[in-house]
Amino acid sequence: MDSIRRMEPQLKAVPADGVAGVVTVVISNPAKRNAMTAAMWRALPGLLADLAADRDVRALVLTGEGETFCAGADISTLREPGDEQQALAVRAEEALAAFPKPTLAAVRGYCVGGGSQLAAACDLRFAEEGALFGVTPSKLGIVYPSSSTRRLTSLVGPSAAKYLLYSGELIDTERALRTGLVDEVLPAGELGKRVAEFSRVLVGRSQLTQAAAKEFVDGRTDRDAHWAEQARGSGDTAEGVTAFLERRAPRFTYGI
Repeated sequence: MDSIRRMEPQLKAVPADGVAGVVTVVISNPAKRNAMTAAMWRALPGLLADLAADRDVRALVLTGEGETFCAGADISTLREPGDEQQALAVRAEEALAAFPKPTLAAVRGYCVGGGSQLAAACDLRFAEEGALFGVTPSKLGIVYPSSSTRRLTSLVGPSAAKYLLYSGELIDTERALRTGLVDEVLPAGELGKRVAEFSRVLVGRSQLTQAAAKEFVDGRTDRDAHWAEQARGSGDTAEGVTAFLERRAPRFTYGI
């Protein structure tokens, strides 16, 4: 019975191996290349809310079980009307995009359809050579959500977004890197090491800076006064300057 439960499609939140302050959310449905079931789409916003409220979590890595990131939505589990199917994915995508701490998608294998929506909603995307990316609504006659389209366009630009959306073709890591869909491409076997290394960098930096930067990069224009007040009371600036002068690593204390 235990082995059967372990095979059920699920989202798993586990501490990152050897990196304090980082949680890894694993998309686990290996029998279907980690396709997202309706239950998984529904569960993701609540899981993210719990992790966002945990002050010990300073960064989040999203990845897939085994050698595939996510092959999209598990169509066989989506029994709701078409609009509701899409709404589930959009709610999950928006919850991931709104996560207040740094997020990084670690991509191996297929990152297609709903998988590409989730990866695009992360702040950064690192991929292993051999990964394939696709935005495939044109293969199913689906109107891609406007919010997802805007997010994709902000990453790759209008022309590349139209190429992906019009054709539904898969692109390799070389093209994904060139268009801005991914930030780094790693040789086979090196992705986990690089993600751990970069995660340590993230948790060593100021959460104050990261949280404000995330809002500003994502288009918030009404929070300057809020973040100025947070900076005055945080102590992070004084600590950063002192650490620089003393030639040591800073010990930032601001948390969200």
